[in-house]
Amino acid sequence: MAAGPLVQSGSMSVDELDTRILRLLLEQPRTSVREYARVLGIARGTLQARLDRMERDGVITGTGPSLSPAALGHTVLAFVHIEVTQGHLDDVGDALAAVPEIVEAFSITGGGDLLARVVGRDNAHLEDVIQKLIRVPGVVRTRTEVAMRERVPYRLLPLVESLGRAGRP
Repeated sequence: MAAGPLVQSGSMSVDELDTRILRLLLEQPRTSVREYARVLGIARGTLQARLDRMERDGVITGTGPSLSPAALGHTVLAFVHIEVTQGHLDDVGDALAAVPEIVEAFSITGGGDLLARVVGRDNAHLEDVIQKLIRVPGVVRTRTEVAMRERVPYRLLPLVESLGRAGRP
């Protein structure tokens, strides 16, 4: 499943069946709707209605594959805090979107205005990308933190399961 937005504007109640459906989608993303319905022991129409509702409500935001930047040759991961001149946040955000090595960027509170997840082939390539960021009009300064090792991979199943448990009587 593709990663979705961090913050959703609305909120949807997730019941036990929704939780079972989402678990299957996360654990077996390449299975057919017919097979999901068989495994869950529900009618295909019921499953499709649930999937449609969760897509409409923004719970399910994509069905594409998860890709590994490291497997694509970009083995260095860094988090770059970017301080922006007031009034230039949108312009800088648009400029960041044009840099392929920036895989995510968020406006934030605290020590900086933007936080970007940046990948590079090696440390020298990462430095080149950061130098490119520094030259973006409106960028005041950057602070980079290189990730050493992933400790908790991106995951949503524990969250989904906790919501499903909370919805039970």
